Amino acid sequence: MLAQLLDFKPDGDSSTPLYLQLANKLANGIHNGYWQPDEALPSERMLAETLNISRVTARKAIEMLCERGLLTRKHGSGTYITPKLEQPLSRLTNFSEELRQRGFMPGSQWLSRDTGVASPEEILSLGLSPHAVVSRLKRLRTADNVVMAIESSTIPNVYLPNPKLVTDSLYGHLEMNNVAPTRALQHIRAVSATAEQAKLIGLKQGTAMLLITRVGYLASGAAVELTHSYCRSDYYDFVVELFR
Repeated sequence: MLAQLLDFKPDGDSSTPLYLQLANKLANGIHNGYWQPDEALPSERMLAETLNISRVTARKAIEMLCERGLLTRKHGSGTYITPKLEQPLSRLTNFSEELRQRGFMPGSQWLSRDTGVASPEEILSLGLSPHAVVSRLKRLRTADNVVMAIESSTIPNVYLPNPKLVTDSLYGHLEMNNVAPTRALQHIRAVSATAEQAKLIGLKQGTAMLLITRVGYLASGAAVELTHSYCRSDYYDFVVELFR
């Protein structure tokens, strides 16, 4: 390990500040899989002694990567590689599928599952009649027991009469009943965590989050799903491949 760490040694003859060189080298190592998600990064002291740099340089590099969301400090424990969920925007998949494909263990903590009269937003998004009944499901989505997002889904009651029958995967349940979306439209924007959201997800109030609003459609064109997902910005990475 110590010998391999020498690959991250900054160039003392370069005009680029040592901490910035170290931060970039560590970032490249993280992206290239040198460390695994949730694996501990070598301590400031180890980096300083192995790379023959000051602890101040090591600390500044680590702080920069924490600000980028690549590292997470755990008080009294150390600094760890932040798990990243890369989600392509060109393919319709559900949360559980995406996590399993990347080696994470998906999980859910249900907050509520009930029915009620559709709100104006739900009527507009799902093309419903006034006073239509909908099923609403709200839960925390986890990856390896780490809360990644707060998810609220609305399904027209005709497609999901009893939301309490959904135990794990909503899409899996809809597929069993032949009413799973075949395409969807998503909008993504930055928001600040409210006091309630911060408490649920374990962040400070006002922390930047990503709000993903999805409307899913059946092959017939009927809207079957409206989902709002409030995602941790330090764990999510959205990937778009473009062609010309």
